[in-house]
Amino acid sequence: MVTVEQIRVLVADDEPAVRAGLRTILAGDPTLAVVAEAANGRQALDILASQRVDVTLLDIRMPTLDGLSALAELRRRDPAHRVVILTTFGDHDYVSRAVALNADGFLLKTGDPYELLRGIRAVAAGGTCLSPNVAAMVVADLRAERRGAAARTAAEEWLATLAPRERAVLAAIATGRSNAEIAADLHLTEATVKGYATTLFTRLGVRNRVEAALIAWEAGWRKNS
Repeated sequence: MVTVEQIRVLVADDEPAVRAGLRTILAGDPTLAVVAEAANGRQALDILASQRVDVTLLDIRMPTLDGLSALAELRRRDPAHRVVILTTFGDHDYVSRAVALNADGFLLKTGDPYELLRGIRAVAAGGTCLSPNVAAMVVADLRAERRGAAARTAAEEWLATLAPRERAVLAAIATGRSNAEIAADLHLTEATVKGYATTLFTRLGVRNRVEAALIAWEAGWRKNS
């Protein structure tokens, strides 16, 4: 039985063994409950249209409707729904597209189970989750597109223009923390943190928290555990 306090999770992956493994991992955390499973993006969208789900774990490569197409459609239907992309090292060409579609997090299927649990909780709370391996992979692609070291220099220059409080907020965003958690850590109101975040996104030329975190990674910052 799912309790009101539990985070309701939809697992969408075309491999039954992967879905079973994820369900087993999530069953070890009493704050999480897998309320539905989908074998493709179309099934996931149908489930999301018919029942309440807090966080969707969405595989990229699926038949009938792939994860990116499902994410694009979901963003049209419900821009605020929380989505974590499940990826493999071979999916790095797709991850940048998922960033542009405002995915809330990226985790490796073969990653640490604790990272998965922590990531789902962070995204459900309004934060982000970005596997260090996935972040490094995306940043490497970004640097290649922007001629290597020039990208890191640009990111460092952008960050150097930030005021100390803006840097503190960005550092917290880069670790996946939500506005409420950042407000508590920095002794600010949640509305003030939201204002800082909006200003940061505008100044850095990014659209969302994941892209802001990637800017921090490009500059050589590292996530805290």
